[in-house]
Amino acid sequence: MTGGEATERLRALGYSRADAEVLVSHFEDAERRGKAGHGLARVAWLETLDLDPGACPTRALAEEGFERWDGSGALGYLVLDAIVRATLEQPPSHARVAVAERCFPTGVLGYWVRRLAEGGLVAILTATSQRRLPHPSGGPPLTGTNPLAIAIPSSDGQPLVADVSMGAVTHGDVLAGRAAAEELVPFGGAQAHKAFALAVGLESLVGALAGPEHGAVLVVARPEHDPVPALRALARDRRLPGDEP
Repeated sequence: MTGGEATERLRALGYSRADAEVLVSHFEDAERRGKAGHGLARVAWLETLDLDPGACPTRALAEEGFERWDGSGALGYLVLDAIVRATLEQPPSHARVAVAERCFPTGVLGYWVRRLAEGGLVAILTATSQRRLPHPSGGPPLTGTNPLAIAIPSSDGQPLVADVSMGAVTHGDVLAGRAAAEELVPFGGAQAHKAFALAVGLESLVGALAGPEHGAVLVVARPEHDPVPALRALARDRRLPGDEP
């Protein structure tokens, strides 16, 4: 599927051209970075969902250090796009927490924090998903894969972007047929209790701040130092998290 075809299929679902282009930009970036499970194949998945293409996220509370956004039924991609754009237009003096209620699906979280880092902000983002991970000892799914993304801007123009899901495989891999559903367990093998603990902690953090529905929590701050060039010097030619494949 091409980006143009994806745009037209999203338009057929009722999305405006601007919203369709936001979605396709995200999917194409995922494809370029080797995350095909979050790429253009997601259009077919969206076509199976009960969507409200006219829904718009709203900023329900705006303070210098805290914002609360209501997804209002919009796709999480569009909610996070609105939050990122608003944050870059009016960055905090020092730091800000933004909580997004009713925010799903949110896609590749590294995509959103990278945009903030390119705008000069340190960013940490997590979001919840459907319960897909069981306890390491087995049983029913208890928590989402709940990714965590961290981006650090750098004077060398290459932000450091770490983006990790707590699953051994992603739900996108299962949707795309590259992994079986039973492989969707906490990563780490014998140490899977660590990924499970992170997933539970992030699930509870977002739930405490965003409520019972899926949500996201973003922390942004102005950096005081630039640790990335020194790390790159130590790494020499080794690829660091977030670098182009």
